[in-house]
Amino acid sequence: MADTGVTQLKRDGYLSAIDYWLLVPVLAITLIGLYVLNQVLSTGFEDYPQNLYKQIGAVLIGIILALVLGRIELPSLRLVGYIIYGSSVVLLALVLVDGFSMESTWGADSWLKLPVLGTFQPSELTKIGLAMVSANLFEAIGQKRIGRWTGAALMGVLYLVPVGLIMMQPDFGTTMVIVFMFVCMLFVFGISWRVVLLGVSSAVIAIPLAWIFYFGDYQKNRILTFLYPGHDPDASYNLLQAKAAIASGGLAGNMGEDPIHVPIKWSDFIYTAVSEHMGFIGTTALLILIFYFLSRNLYIAAQISPHRPAAAYMVVGLTASLAFHYIENLGMCVGLLPITGIPLPFVSLGGTSMVVNFIGLGVMLNISIERNLIRR
Repeated sequence: MADTGVTQLKRDGYLSAIDYWLLVPVLAITLIGLYVLNQVLSTGFEDYPQNLYKQIGAVLIGIILALVLGRIELPSLRLVGYIIYGSSVVLLALVLVDGFSMESTWGADSWLKLPVLGTFQPSELTKIGLAMVSANLFEAIGQKRIGRWTGAALMGVLYLVPVGLIMMQPDFGTTMVIVFMFVCMLFVFGISWRVVLLGVSSAVIAIPLAWIFYFGDYQKNRILTFLYPGHDPDASYNLLQAKAAIASGGLAGNMGEDPIHVPIKWSDFIYTAVSEHMGFIGTTALLILIFYFLSRNLYIAAQISPHRPAAAYMVVGLTASLAFHYIENLGMCVGLLPITGIPLPFVSLGGTSMVVNFIGLGVMLNISIERNLIRR
């Protein structure tokens, strides 16, 4: 009966129930990204302003999808999760056989060539599907509807299939995001120290094996350059230029001088452009918005956990995925973490990542609305 009342309130009082404390910070981050991208793309890009218009179009599509997802009922949202997961697995398999590859440019064959839409990266969608589907499985295990060993086996299949396909591309960055997301969800679920020690031991064994059999030369060079600055002149050049661009921004942005060249400034190193064009004030505002957005998500997860455990796991998984992106991207731009091809959510250029990030936001908005209506 209570669930029926919540559903009715979600239909009738949708606009008043939206968590604007969650939505507004994301829109502010997105506006910062569009402003900075306009500054970057307007300096020497042949397809400007079409590329900026495509980014704005992706933002508008993402906002619409987020609002639609925020309105549907929670049981239907779970069905959406299974559809996203299944579709992403099919698309990941298609990536390996479609004959289209951007590996020579980006180091991985992670994109599909779609009519009208252009390139699409299915692994971005996989993170959303995995978070949603595994959350339901975590809830079933926690409520003893599924035995722990049976649940562990199902969880292994659930993750190993898409992760295996992603590693075949190979895309180590996305694999690390998924692993981090799973670990965070598992931590919230609750595990014994024996499992923690087993996981750490497995990681210690896996790292040297991955170095020998999996990492490509460019990935090894990035790690070695992080550990030993100057090892790879190309990677060192990227980092030196990134630091120079960050420093040039000053207090309120560098408006009077020519911009400093930073490779992939519109995507992986977009934070350097934020600093360059908005200065210390702009980067501080961006960091505050990011911190508040992530903190708000965790607060929502904690509030709804007693009522909807699966919903709480979803929020934790999606937040962990975004947090990894933010931490890694910001860390690599200032030299605190190795350089990887991980974009800055809601800021970097890329239609796929922008739309998928807003889909994740829509899921979190739905759960936040559910929390608000339950409290009413």
